[in-house]
Amino acid sequence: MSSIMTNNGAMVALQTMKQINGSMSKVQGQISTGLKVGSAKDNAATWAISKVMESDVSGFKTIQDSLSLGSSTVNVARNAAETTVKLLTEIKEKIVGAQEQNVDRAKIQTDIDQLRDQIGAVVSSAQFNGLNMVNGQAQNPVSILSSLDRSAGGTVQSGKIEVSLDTTNLTTNVGTALTAAAHPGTGVAQAIADGADLTFAAGDFDFADAGGAAGGAVARRSGDMTAAPTGDALAAGDRVELDVDGTRVAYTVREGDGGSAVLAGLRNQLEAAGLHSSIEVEFDGADFTISNNVGDGDPIDVTMTATRGSGGLSALEGLNVAGTDQERTDALRDIEQMIQYGIDASASFGSAQKRIDIQKEFVGNLMDSMKSGIGSLVDADMEETSARLQALQVQQQLGIQALSIANQQPQNILSLFR
Repeated sequence: MSSIMTNNGAMVALQTMKQINGSMSKVQGQISTGLKVGSAKDNAATWAISKVMESDVSGFKTIQDSLSLGSSTVNVARNAAETTVKLLTEIKEKIVGAQEQNVDRAKIQTDIDQLRDQIGAVVSSAQFNGLNMVNGQAQNPVSILSSLDRSAGGTVQSGKIEVSLDTTNLTTNVGTALTAAAHPGTGVAQAIADGADLTFAAGDFDFADAGGAAGGAVARRSGDMTAAPTGDALAAGDRVELDVDGTRVAYTVREGDGGSAVLAGLRNQLEAAGLHSSIEVEFDGADFTISNNVGDGDPIDVTMTATRGSGGLSALEGLNVAGTDQERTDALRDIEQMIQYGIDASASFGSAQKRIDIQKEFVGNLMDSMKSGIGSLVDADMEETSARLQALQVQQQLGIQALSIANQQPQNILSLFR
C-alpha cells in the first residue's frame, strides 16, 4: 500500500544514513586520534586497564631516574674505593722499601704521610648530590628505589635495592674503644704460659639488640635500631682486633654476625698471618683456643680490643717506618689488611652498581613492553580503519541514493490522478 502520509522507505533510508554517519564519525575519530578506545564510553573495561598501566609506566619513569641517580652515586663510591686501593698499594711499596737498612726512612715516612692525606682527600670528596658512601656518615644501608610491584589484587608497593655500608668506611677514624662488655676478654692483656691454652667462647660476645641495648643475638646495623648502640655491645661496622704475640689481625663485624663469625674471621686471619709454628689456633664453632707450644718457657701475650664503628683504614694514622723494627713489621702487616679492606669495599660497590644497572635496563625493557601492551589495547589499526572508512563512504553514497529514491515515491502517486 502506498501512502503520502507515511514514507516507510524514506524512514528506513534515513535510519540507515544515521547509522552510517555515526559509524563514520567513530572511524574519523579513530583516524584523527589514532585510538580505538579514546575514552571510557568507547570501552570502559579496556580504558580502565590502559589507564592503570599508563600510571605504572609513569611510575617506572621515576624509578628509572632513581636508578640512574643510585648508579651514579655508587659509581663515585666505587671509584673512590678503587683509587684508595691504588694509594694503599703505593704506601705498601714505601713500607716494603723501608724494611731495607740503607734507606732514608724519614723521607719514606714523609711520602707515606702525604699518601695518607691524599686518601683522606679522596674519601672526603667522594660524594654525589651530597651522599658520601665511604666516609661512614651515610645511613646504612643506602636504599635505592628499584621497582613498582603490583599484586593481582591491585595492591602496589615499591621495591628497593639496598647497598650495605658495613665494610665500606674508608676513613682513618679510630673510633671509641669498647671494653670487656663486648667480650669478657676484650681490652685485657692475657699471658699464656708455655704449654697452656687460652679460650675465647663465641657465646660470650654481646651484641646490641633492636633498641640499641645489650642482649642481641647477632650484629645489627645502627640504622636498623631505634636508638644508637649503647654501652659496649657490638654492632655491624665495629672492629675487633686480636694481638697474639705481636701478630695483630682485625675483623670488621658484619650484619648478622654472631660470636662464631667474629672468632672465625680472626682465626682465618691469624692462620694467614704467619704465627710461630708452635702457636696453634683452633676453632670448633663455639670455642676459639690459642695454644702456646713454643717450648721456650716464656709466655706469649694475647690482647683482644674492639672499637665502635671505626674506619676501615684507622691503622693508617699509626704507620711508622721511621721508628723501631717492630713498628715497621706492624706497618707491613697493617697495610696488607687495609688493602684487603679497600678491595672488599670496591668489590661490594662494584656488585651493587652492576645490579642497579641490570635493574635499570630491565625497567627500560619493561616500560617498552607495557607501552606495547597498552597500544594493543587502545590503538587503532590504521589499515583496518582506512578500509572501513572507504566502505562507509560507499555506504553513505548508496544511502543518499536510497533516501533520494524513497523521497521520490510520493511523486509517483500523482500519476494515478492524472
